Amino acid sequence: MPPDATTVIRLTRTRTVDLVTIGRRSGQHQRVEIWWFRFEDRFIITGTPGPRDWYANILDNPRVVIETRHGDFPARASTVSDQPFRRRFFSDGAARWYSTQAELEALVETAPMIELDLD
Repeated sequence: MPPDATTVIRLTRTRTVDLVTIGRRSGQHQRVEIWWFRFEDRFIITGTPGPRDWYANILDNPRVVIETRHGDFPARASTVSDQPFRRRFFSDGAARWYSTQAELEALVETAPMIELDLD
């Protein structure tokens, strides 16, 4: 069951979550502490350009769990390839840290990015 509106507001205020994926090789749960963002009414997880185990796991199996202090939320992850959206995201003040790690064009073109659809 998707979270109600009050829970979504609480989740929006939460920056750090645990992302639980299924390891593509091990088949075991893999947990990583990571930032997420509510941007244009979408829950987004991203990273700096380069390979990421969490992203490779999601490409293999998009079912994930987001663990927060407000509860655990099963979700389906999908990659975000929409370049105008990615540019808006990485240009937004909430994503400022990423611009200190890589050039905007590299972020837009190659950074791993997923959207989460909470069940």
